Amino acid sequence: MSEQAALVAEAEQLRVKIETDKRQKADTTLTDAAENVPPLGRMKMRARRTLRGHLAKVSALHWGAGSQHLVSASQDGKLIVWDTYTTNKVNAIPLKTNWVMSCCMAPSGNFAASGGLDNLCSIYSLRRRDVALRRELPGHDGYISECRFLDDQRILTASGDHTCALWDIETGQQNTTFTGHSEDVMSLSLSRDHNTFISGSIDKTARVWDLRDGVCKQVYTGHEEDINSVCYFPGQKSFATGSDDKTVRLYDLRAGQELMVYSHPYITVSCTSVAFSRSGRLLLAGYDDFNCNVWDTLKGERATVLTGHDNRISCLGVTDDGKAVATGSWDCFLKVWN
Repeated sequence: MSEQAALVAEAEQLRVKIETDKRQKADTTLTDAAENVPPLGRMKMRARRTLRGHLAKVSALHWGAGSQHLVSASQDGKLIVWDTYTTNKVNAIPLKTNWVMSCCMAPSGNFAASGGLDNLCSIYSLRRRDVALRRELPGHDGYISECRFLDDQRILTASGDHTCALWDIETGQQNTTFTGHSEDVMSLSLSRDHNTFISGSIDKTARVWDLRDGVCKQVYTGHEEDINSVCYFPGQKSFATGSDDKTVRLYDLRAGQELMVYSHPYITVSCTSVAFSRSGRLLLAGYDDFNCNVWDTLKGERATVLTGHDNRISCLGVTDDGKAVATGSWDCFLKVWN
């Protein structure tokens, strides 16, 4: 046996030992631990606003700071900044490609970004009414599946080239490249302190990364198909994933284990997007069947279903203050719920 084969065998033995130890120490389940927590009861969430303006499938959305402004990207080649109070468009930005997959707004509200099949992350300044392209960030060898600002100087991207990257916007250079996934990275979620982030990939794993040293700290398995979306729990001690295997899963960062699987016999389609309510008690998930299911995070039960879209829900997001939920769909519309 070669030295490399021996090391691989040793690593596999250690992995099996760790998994065995985890199972032995798992003395309860989240459902049992939450047995005495009162149920949510009947819930009713309504669509308060419908944002009309895109002429093709909505592919991504992201809330700005607060609950008023929202940015969305569509395959009509437009990036639109909305005032969700009035449903008016604040900015409509023409993009160089129609095949946009991601968008985000800086915490300051001064910048917006988009990325897609052109393999570029494009940064736009919103400081003036006539929006200006501030910077294009070339460097990925695959499409940009997601992007998130840390601040006005730094942005994090996930790509189909199996990597994530942290960029210096002013210089246009990659500060750190995060390698480890074996397939396309589809989603990322940034921690509130901007020290760590989670990535989800077609390789069926979710990884926890440290932004300060570029090292992968933990790898989570369990899904049987592609992971499309990841989202940190508000307390930052756990996170959720949504997958093509029709399930949503909750993982704990301290135990390094899966806590809950959210599924239903009547859900037979892929989960495209996930997000938590401000308290974390609700876990919202968008699906290919045009619906957004709202799960009770502790009980694992479906609390309610948001219906109203006429096509696949491609993206969703919750405001920082927890007052509203937005969903984007292939029916060309966005809806704001509370």
